[in-house]
Amino acid sequence: MRKWHKRYKACREGADLSESFSLEKAVEVLAQMPCARFDETVEIVARLGVDPRQSEQMVRGQVDLPHGSGKKITLLIFTEHPQEAREAGADFAGLQELIEKIQGGWLGFDVALATPTAMKEVRKISRILGPRGLMPNPKSGTVTNNIKKAIQEIQSGRIEFKMDKNANVHTPIGKRSFKETQLIENATALIEALIKANPESFKGRYIKSLSLCATMTPGIRIDSEALNKRQ
Repeated sequence: MRKWHKRYKACREGADLSESFSLEKAVEVLAQMPCARFDETVEIVARLGVDPRQSEQMVRGQVDLPHGSGKKITLLIFTEHPQEAREAGADFAGLQELIEKIQGGWLGFDVALATPTAMKEVRKISRILGPRGLMPNPKSGTVTNNIKKAIQEIQSGRIEFKMDKNANVHTPIGKRSFKETQLIENATALIEALIKANPESFKGRYIKSLSLCATMTPGIRIDSEALNKRQ
């Protein structure tokens, strides 16, 4: 039999987690759960009904969280003009030297941007960056000539979401230290973006399940019936 640590057991005993709640109630239930000794990340986990093996049913996108994610984002910019990128707010900037460093196993950044002209070289490491969700992509706004604007958008709360091979989407929406209203507004923005990303070719129940959790808590089910009716 699986053994739960005391805090996790206390979280499970605080509410009937076999039930599904409205988003507002789910955030309230989370707020009542015991906290860890660090500021836990809060995330939304969605299980989708699409077929991840079908390229036309791939789900990915970006969303501007009204209150940010609460995480310090480390930015890397692939560019032929590293000084300009650093002045715009990049933590790391360059091209060949960064590519060689990544080929050597380094991945000390959260988001990678690239200028269009740099992409020819960046594609050499697509097999490294792609599976980790770090590959710059024009559709997600991470391949652009306006690096300054892209950096500002990411630092102000823009995040990407992408379905994994099991048709799940795990996306952070804030921290336990956020106010309940902030988490609700961030979660609402994400859910709306997720609904908007529903592939046109898909017919059926898009959102099979939705839950809210923090780093050290069990998942709290969110009623997805109303969400599917909004598609």
